[in-house]
Amino acid sequence: METLSREKVSGRKPGRVLSPLPGSQSEALAGRRSADLAGGKPVDVAGGKPVDLAAGKPEDLAAGKPEDLAAGKPEDLATLDDGDLLRIVRSQPRGSRRRAMACELLVSRHRNLVRSCVQRYRRSPEPAEDLMQVGYVGLLKAINNFDPALGGSLAAYAQPCVTGEIKRHFRDKRWHVHVERALQERVLEIREATSQLTQQLGRIPAESDLSSHLGTSTAELRAAMCAELVFQPFSLDAPLGDRPDAARLADVIGEEDPGLEHAVDMQSVAAHWGELPRREQRILLMRFYGDMTQAEIGEQLGISQMHVSRLLAHALGHLRSRLLGLTEYGSSHRMAAAAS
Repeated sequence: METLSREKVSGRKPGRVLSPLPGSQSEALAGRRSADLAGGKPVDVAGGKPVDLAAGKPEDLAAGKPEDLAAGKPEDLATLDDGDLLRIVRSQPRGSRRRAMACELLVSRHRNLVRSCVQRYRRSPEPAEDLMQVGYVGLLKAINNFDPALGGSLAAYAQPCVTGEIKRHFRDKRWHVHVERALQERVLEIREATSQLTQQLGRIPAESDLSSHLGTSTAELRAAMCAELVFQPFSLDAPLGDRPDAARLADVIGEEDPGLEHAVDMQSVAAHWGELPRREQRILLMRFYGDMTQAEIGEQLGISQMHVSRLLAHALGHLRSRLLGLTEYGSSHRMAAAAS
């Protein structure tokens, strides 16, 4: 059998002669080449596999997917309408390349639908790009579930699917603190109502305006507003400026002031101060403001330390009973007041 020389293969000068193939392999390869060339398919000489240059993926044909290569050109699908593309989506298996291209064309045609659904939430703290990705998930679900044989358009079916997917994203992913679903939905209603009333009234709507528009009570409205505050919490370590030495949020949050509680207590005492006899008022002032002992108070008033202790106990008992809301004054205190 005629051998293949290096000159015939590479065009170089004759040299060492290539060894011939065994008889059985040579005949099989020759038969395969003639059949492939007759069908107009170039041949991979090393492996003997037919290659479709238009598709560029010989493994697809080897794996038994000729339908993808025959009708897998994007320009072929671009001329089809939504109904034909949807029928391809429903008829082809999920791993099909033709089905994937049909889904991609439907998503690109309805991209503006997703954008219009995202526009409703443009005032939310969630980035618009993230919401667009969530909307595309809803659009793909609509493409997979819509049956064109039942009538209607894909856009009409997909709009509530996209909106519902965005709402589920806000409900399940964005809340860092558990909030009841009814309050979550009320928060979204308040946002939309605020935008509408601002355009109608030419000002920011008041609570009464929102309550009347939504048909809810003021208490329910305030509960939803409080729930919205936990929608996007801030870290206490977050800086308040761009400078490296900027203060943190925790540095400007007020602490519990013990002096405020003391001031409230003193205001309560002042309301009943006039009910005490003059001498008991003097004893209280010398004891708690003058920091005098009972013996020193008795020496200054000309009474015994025992009498000072008794008057001091009665005065404190009267103020305590008044601050705690007790109506009984006590006969002992009345006797002390008469004696003083």
